[in-house]
Amino acid sequence: MRFGLSTAYALALVTGASAAPSTVTARQNSPFNTAAITDFAEPWALAFLPDNRILVTEKRGQLRLVDPNTKAKGTITGVPSVRYGGQGGFGDVALHPRFSENNLIYISYAEAGTGGSGAAVARARLVLNTSGGGALQNVEVIWRQSQKVNGDGHFAHRILFDSNSTLWISSGERQQFDPAQSMTSNLGKIIRLNDDGTVAAGNPFTGTVGSQVWALGVRNPLGIDFDEQGRLWEVEMGPMGGDELNLIEKGGNYGWPIVSQGNHYDGRPIPNHNTRPEFIAPKAFWNPVISPSSVIIYKGDLFRNWRGNAIISALGAQGLVRVEITGNTAREAQRISLGRRIRCVRQGSDGALWVLEDGAGGRLLKLTPR
Repeated sequence: MRFGLSTAYALALVTGASAAPSTVTARQNSPFNTAAITDFAEPWALAFLPDNRILVTEKRGQLRLVDPNTKAKGTITGVPSVRYGGQGGFGDVALHPRFSENNLIYISYAEAGTGGSGAAVARARLVLNTSGGGALQNVEVIWRQSQKVNGDGHFAHRILFDSNSTLWISSGERQQFDPAQSMTSNLGKIIRLNDDGTVAAGNPFTGTVGSQVWALGVRNPLGIDFDEQGRLWEVEMGPMGGDELNLIEKGGNYGWPIVSQGNHYDGRPIPNHNTRPEFIAPKAFWNPVISPSSVIIYKGDLFRNWRGNAIISALGAQGLVRVEITGNTAREAQRISLGRRIRCVRQGSDGALWVLEDGAGGRLLKLTPR
């Protein structure tokens, strides 16, 4: 959960298990030309179709189809019933890497069940019509969080494919703390599966649930992306302080809730990563927080000097945070205010950045160099 935020920010950089304080970059004038496409009711995620139309999820359970050229906005029917409330609702959307052959898309959402709610991932065939909309057919749930719990926080449920069509899911710990360290739970984990939801070969752990797990000890992992070397980066909300950017390693344990760069909301301290070197420390952390909501590793040429940088959408910082990555180290390089909480950032085929503003009336914006 994330409450009030300070307007002054400080950044700490982490290499290995030791931290060195640094001064945050100043807020800078926007480097963007901004084109507003259309607005939505609580948008959460977006994905590009091969024809450059855009799928956008809305938290209450609507899937929209947008033509950025005409700004027409249609509806895709057939989305499963979602548990809406707090941080819960309709989440991410991603295309299968062979979408042009199989028309499969993947969606994540919060669902109700015995004991409360939990995240689920489903795949479906996307069938478009000639009226700017379409339907999901043959919807099949292929993964669920291993337990339903009360409360509406920390679903995370970002989804991502790698170049081998392997499916990656970021599973939040649902504000339950201890499951992040338990190998009988898939809460607080980075999950790696085949595209049909079965366990991918080469995962580091065993067990009915544990075999899904690639890495553990994460809190609320709201962004994952690969760099051009094939390394997986993850950004997560910390508690009171301690938002993290992590380089995810096979079998890695990132320490939550045993260690953190922040403290509990009631003020109780949590030991820092440098007190427990067996846990992997973040490459960068923020205290006070930026409230990260998604991340991309930029791979385009339109913002040529940003190639290889992490671009983080931020709710609390109300804009984008750019982080330079050099080898295994990371440092904040730029903080760009967009004047509103930003829920998602993605890179278009031409290298432009596309962002979704958070909340009611949140707009889809295309950002190009000024």
